[in-house]
Amino acid sequence: MRGHDWINTLLPDELLIEIFRRLDSKSSRDACSLVCTRWLGLERLTRAAIRIGASGSPDLFVHHLAARFSNITTVYIDERLSVSIPTSLPGRRRANGNSALKADKHGSSSDQSDLDSLCLSDSGLAALAEGFPKLEKLRLIWCSNVTSEGLSSLARKCISLKSLDLQGCYVGDQGLAAIGQCCKQLEDLNLRFCEGLTDTGLVELALGVGNSLKSIGVAACAKITDISMEAVGSHCRSLETLSLDSEFIHNKGLLAVIKGCPHLKVLKLQCINLTDDALKVVGASCLSLEILALYSFQRFTDKGLHAIGNGCKKLKNLTLSDCYFLSDKGLEAIATGCKELTHLEVNGCHNIGTLGLESVGKSCQHLSELALLYCQRIGDAGLLQIGKGCKYLQALHLVDCSSIGDEAMCGIANGCKNLKKLHIRRCYEIGNKGIIAVGENCKLLTDLSIRFCDRVGDGALVAIAQGCSLHYLNVSGCHQIGDAGVIAIARGCPQLCYLDVSVLQNLGDMAMAEVGEHCPLLKEIVLSHCRQITDFGLAHLVKSCTILESCHMVYCSGITSVGVATVVSSCPNIRKVLVEKWKVSQRTKRRAGSVISYLCVDL
Repeated sequence: MRGHDWINTLLPDELLIEIFRRLDSKSSRDACSLVCTRWLGLERLTRAAIRIGASGSPDLFVHHLAARFSNITTVYIDERLSVSIPTSLPGRRRANGNSALKADKHGSSSDQSDLDSLCLSDSGLAALAEGFPKLEKLRLIWCSNVTSEGLSSLARKCISLKSLDLQGCYVGDQGLAAIGQCCKQLEDLNLRFCEGLTDTGLVELALGVGNSLKSIGVAACAKITDISMEAVGSHCRSLETLSLDSEFIHNKGLLAVIKGCPHLKVLKLQCINLTDDALKVVGASCLSLEILALYSFQRFTDKGLHAIGNGCKKLKNLTLSDCYFLSDKGLEAIATGCKELTHLEVNGCHNIGTLGLESVGKSCQHLSELALLYCQRIGDAGLLQIGKGCKYLQALHLVDCSSIGDEAMCGIANGCKNLKKLHIRRCYEIGNKGIIAVGENCKLLTDLSIRFCDRVGDGALVAIAQGCSLHYLNVSGCHQIGDAGVIAIARGCPQLCYLDVSVLQNLGDMAMAEVGEHCPLLKEIVLSHCRQITDFGLAHLVKSCTILESCHMVYCSGITSVGVATVVSSCPNIRKVLVEKWKVSQRTKRRAGSVISYLCVDL
């Protein structure tokens, strides 16, 4: 433009802001913000959400962010994520490019003070409240230094708050009561692992936001009992989602919620003191229930599932995990009564077998996702019936199902043409025949995982490559797979983004060269325990896979420090390298800087 800025001269702020909002990636927005001071300011106005770590110096970080971004409505702060620690902080130590502070086993009180300064505190929460008054959604994950004082200051400033996640925060009753008094629009509340709370706080919150609250989750809160649930049932008439994981809540508390909340749609329970009597009331009262998850119940029987099948006709999603006293009869009651079922997970329910699954195949024609985990009593006939009756199945997960083999997989392949995801782990009766049938019939398959299936070999991958365009492939531990199978995948699936070929003893450099040549979109690869892959193969892999972000290569005896350096220097987007410590040279460390997270393993 020969020195003339026609864009800034002609385009008004409103139009530039709208353009920035339409950019589909953070990297694109970041690039635009660096063009000029005006664009930087306007782009900041379009930012509605931020995600930061809560270890490092988060209080200071929040202050800086609040001064820069005025329209933030969503904040995610996680103490498990790290941010850079300023060099002036005492006790700072660098480890593998990431900031870290580790307290000595016999550290002094000053050491503990230093450690506390590196976590989000009430001061940071107050700064967040001052800087983001438009806040609608806040997630504080394991921010253990935040107390009721900080939560109260937030409540007074952020009165538009609609969603609050306090998982792992040791806040007390006063803070929760303040939320109830000030945040009258609150809809979603997560109190998982909030050990400092008692019934007093939750009752006060229910009194304050009962008209708006739609979702609540409670787990591992020893002082929250039936009293809280009775308050929720009395005041939260609009509640739609309830998730409980507690040994201190009994039928009395759950029944109060069920009877008081007629619009309940989602119910997730892991409460050892609940019985069939509770499920009977659920079946009779929760006519709008769509999602039901029952975890680790030893007191529920088929009678409870019969009640659900008789009453909850809108049920679409059912999870049964470690419910030892449920049998085929209970699952049959669900299948015949809840014909709109689309998602079913059966995990470790040892008395549910083939007959129960057959009833699902006969009655639930809209089933789109099925997960069978540790179901030793379910055999081929059950999946054959799924193949006949569930034409819309898109995802199938099988883990440690020793009685399911090739016949079942052929039935699924022939009947479920819409299958997009197939995950199988340690199903030793499934071999080439079943997977070949999938490749020949399921043309929409993009996600395939067949971990530790010893009977699956190269022929299966050849068929998959000819019939499907995979984006995700995991064949970890399939010892019969070698170069031929992976080469076929590379040539037939150019859209491949993720590849796990770990623990393949017959895989070598030739396969890596083919993957590098034909799969330019590859972002993640796992090569661990592949002893025949060398630096030569790795060099060919990264030659064209320049957008690679993650590479795991632990215990690859043919890969040396030269190969590690090749990955780091050839892949500008690399974010994680998993390798033995001794293979990372000082030069490679310096070159990688802080963008790579090293997980070092000593031999």
